[in-house]
Amino acid sequence: MPKTGSKRGEIMAEKLVILVTHGPEDPEMATIPFVMATAAQASSVEVVMAFQSDGVWLMMKEMVGRVHTADFPPIQELLSAYMEEGGKLYICGPCVKSRKIALEDLVEGSLIVSAATLIGEITSATSTLVY
Repeated sequence: MPKTGSKRGEIMAEKLVILVTHGPEDPEMATIPFVMATAAQASSVEVVMAFQSDGVWLMMKEMVGRVHTADFPPIQELLSAYMEEGGKLYICGPCVKSRKIALEDLVEGSLIVSAATLIGEITSATSTLVY
């Protein structure tokens, strides 16, 4: 449901930022953010997924297809659905650098960003989830 802004009663669209900090070592905590993202999109919510810490491993082409947990769709399937609906993938630059992940090894659509970019997304969001 859209919220009314403070300026002249303008309507503000819902926006959700999901921070993903868990990687392949915890498949359930790695998968749930993708489930939440696609569910939000199905509810007409704009979603930005941001990957930090060990969450950046999930954005590697070779890794995204390997992570799966019981009773949930595979991350690869959820990621495809998320991207088809215009989802954004923001990846922490220092996190990628410290793990020596090459840019060409990241999934298509990944955007390396700084802390300032993430802060901008978070402060403009109506809600934030952290996994």
